[in-house]
Amino acid sequence: MNTRNRPGRTTTNSLGRTRPSSPFGLGTPNRALQVRPPVGYKEEVAATQNPACTIENGRLCSHPLTNQLENRRLLAHEGAIKERLINIVPVLKRVAGLQHESDFVEQAQIIARQELGFELPSGILQDAWVSGLDMRALYGISMVRTLHSLAHQTLMDTPVQTALGTDEAVSFMLDCGYHAVDISPCSDGRLQGLVRYILRLPGRAVRSSKSYAGAMFDVDANVKRWVETELMRFREGRPVTADAGTRYLKMAVYHTSSSDPSHEGCAAHGSNENLAADKALGRLREFRQAIENSFCCGASVDILLVGVDTDTDAIKVHVPDARGDISLYRTVDNLALYRQTVNLDESQARLGIYQAIQEASAQKGWGGGDGEPHEGMRRLIATLLINNMSQIEYVCGNWAGRYPDIGHDERFISVGDGFDCFQLRNLSYFAHLHTVEEGALDLDVGVKIFKKLNVRHGLPIPLAINFRYDSRVPGCRERAVERCLRVKEALLSRYRELANQGFLMVGMSVQDKLPDSLIESVDDGETYPLRSMV
Repeated sequence: MNTRNRPGRTTTNSLGRTRPSSPFGLGTPNRALQVRPPVGYKEEVAATQNPACTIENGRLCSHPLTNQLENRRLLAHEGAIKERLINIVPVLKRVAGLQHESDFVEQAQIIARQELGFELPSGILQDAWVSGLDMRALYGISMVRTLHSLAHQTLMDTPVQTALGTDEAVSFMLDCGYHAVDISPCSDGRLQGLVRYILRLPGRAVRSSKSYAGAMFDVDANVKRWVETELMRFREGRPVTADAGTRYLKMAVYHTSSSDPSHEGCAAHGSNENLAADKALGRLREFRQAIENSFCCGASVDILLVGVDTDTDAIKVHVPDARGDISLYRTVDNLALYRQTVNLDESQARLGIYQAIQEASAQKGWGGGDGEPHEGMRRLIATLLINNMSQIEYVCGNWAGRYPDIGHDERFISVGDGFDCFQLRNLSYFAHLHTVEEGALDLDVGVKIFKKLNVRHGLPIPLAINFRYDSRVPGCRERAVERCLRVKEALLSRYRELANQGFLMVGMSVQDKLPDSLIESVDDGETYPLRSMV
């Protein structure tokens, strides 16, 4: 079912252009374009009431703490990125329709340059007269090249954060008592907009944000990152000296689906919300214990557990107690809080948020704890809840309170260190790794998802490998390129059957760790897949 064209669905994007009505997907034995329907959407979802706020007198209610200007800016950014990706299929359909023309290659390249911004591989075009166009190869190549182009354009066009803005973000975290914030969300594509959209945190206020299947982050690797952060404080005094009395904050983010919790939750935990939360909390406790066991007194870290309803982007914060301990049953549900405060003025709404945190801390029974968290933690939680109010309303204003694609609808698998410039919901599935063996679980989950999204409909799986290097370290870039090549070969070996059938498209790039560095494509001379063998 093509729900993108269902009655009542908005068909114009944020840039004012109408989305193509043609279906998604391509790649069949006869080179026809097939439908790629959104996965997880159910008709009954459209008929349900707005989960955040009812519509009164034909007008969506507006929360007093919503940042409407930021919502408009983020919508324009999302629309511009997704428009380029959506455009790939219509362009390739035009190209496919010309393959029997005498000047086919020239016409195809003109269309590609004008519509996609790059030329298609001439060898594939020139061989089309023999057995037709290899549409799988063209789709995969176009997707990866578009991603690299978008990454470059995003980094060039996005206004660079001023030093003042960065200082303000760091200063706020320091006022809360934190010199570093490290976030580990689930690698599910529906959480890829976590920092920029759901939590609305400045990117440079977050020390690290690496995704893992089920939020099951590598404790050893995170301890190493903690050591690097503390060494920087000791040697360079950044952002504060080692004796400043601030802490390192580690967050884990799990997710669920309020519309279909039994099927559209976290795949790594069998769509079991309680299990996902419990496992993520277990990793947080292991991380904190590892730091305290290894570095003794004064090496304490704070931990925070956050859940996300990927249907509405509303968060649920598990409030720590005075000792920093977390209970799965001591929470603040921001969707419920939105409803409770939507008709208040700004000051009353802010007060209501702090009162909700206090009420959670005063819970008894299963959610009981040892008092309230420290003032800095309360300030941070309140800020996350306030920021998320804007995201709840973002979903309300643009999708009537609930995304139509409640399930997976990612466009590519991001492998390696990921693309910081791409922070959009359902754009990519992220497998953070340095070797394929290390990230096998995350990769297998991603490939399983894309077998349903792409392979079932004749589309190849685009895998975009990206590793960061430090230009200050001699030979670091060369080693990052070598890592790209090793990971590519390991991917082709692990998923050999898919690769032989033309269902894998691997693109590679590297990027300097210095702020605002551009994406650098890596070409090993065999970037493009062989002709599909079916």
